[in-house]
Amino acid sequence: MIAGPEGSDRPERFIPMLNAARSPTFYEFDQDEWLRVYRDLQAADEEIVVVYHSHTATEAYPSRTDVGIADHYAMFLPSPHYVLISTRDPEQHELRSYRIVEGVVTEEPVEVVESYMFAHTGADDIPDCR
Repeated sequence: MIAGPEGSDRPERFIPMLNAARSPTFYEFDQDEWLRVYRDLQAADEEIVVVYHSHTATEAYPSRTDVGIADHYAMFLPSPHYVLISTRDPEQHELRSYRIVEGVVTEEPVEVVESYMFAHTGADDIPDCR
């Protein structure tokens, strides 16, 4: 996941999450880890801006399971971007982004940039992501 200042829709802080399912084809948050992350977000006035994962055998489109998980966490994740990466074609990965609201999936445009230096954060230790 990637967090940002509450209400900004600006991703700034990467938060690695364990796949509690320990499966290459299904993911779920570890509940204890999720509770800790959620409390940390509240204390820092942050929210989750991006939730992402890969699909290893299918296209980069939310599955029924993805939509169900988005609905389940909607109270805690009100409007993140759901970014999916399909790795089914080893020669060409597919990256797409969606909003999932009340079970409705809406694709949104993705702009790939060469680098993004997070100049708005004031941090000088963010690496160039080329």
